Amino acid sequence: MKKLAFASLTALIVLSGCNTFKGFGQDVSKAGEGVTKTADKVEQKI
Repeated sequence: MKKLAFASLTALIVLSGCNTFKGFGQDVSKAGEGVTKTADKVEQKI
């Protein structure tokens, strides 16, 4: 749960720093990958 909150906070920080729509898309994609990896790890533990 803490990892998901950390990933969300990190995504907000990264998104606040992007200047272009292309950069925004890349940032969203990377944030999504991080959330997916965290969810996969949690699922494996269950």
